Amino acid sequence: MLDNKLIERGLKKPGKTKGGLAAAMGVRPGAVSEILSDARLIKASEIQPIIDYLELNSVPIMGRVGAGAAIEPEHEQVPPEGLGEVELPFPIAEETIAFEVAGDSMLPKYENGDIIVVYREQRHPVSSFYGEEAAVRLKTGERYLKTVERGKSATLVNLTSFNAKPIVGVKLEWIGEICVTLPRGQIERLRAKATARSRKAARGKTPAK
Repeated sequence: MLDNKLIERGLKKPGKTKGGLAAAMGVRPGAVSEILSDARLIKASEIQPIIDYLELNSVPIMGRVGAGAAIEPEHEQVPPEGLGEVELPFPIAEETIAFEVAGDSMLPKYENGDIIVVYREQRHPVSSFYGEEAAVRLKTGERYLKTVERGKSATLVNLTSFNAKPIVGVKLEWIGEICVTLPRGQIERLRAKATARSRKAARGKTPAK
């Protein structure tokens, strides 16, 4: 579940250090370097502290994606770090971002308020997404959650959904391949769990009277 590349990526985040990680794990400072050089194995009890400290399961929410009406990024003024974060129930190795689903045209598969986690960079050509749902951004800036279909030419696609008219003959700027879908109810439970864990950690740091 954890490998050195994942840990190294986490250590590149602002404010994350080997010393800080060692403290979070409750080990001597040199232990982190030993893990990264394969001289030491990660203990089962150390996995969660590593995930928590390096925020390996946190994904920035970059706004909304329209499952119906278009969502235009300029209307949101999303900062580079996003509008907040969603915490996954597991660490994820690739660079990902999240969007909140807005609209009901993709019912029953996606509901308003669900979160989709997509790869930040488009990893495959447009043709490989034909017949698949994806987050897409048009050349004109609008953002949708739709099924990508072949258009009349290699540069054009049609965007379809379960409960809305197709959008025909448009050019795409970007396709976000979906890697995780989180229903709204699950998100609420994960956030409640994260809050409870943070409170417990805070209590543990409070000096005894």
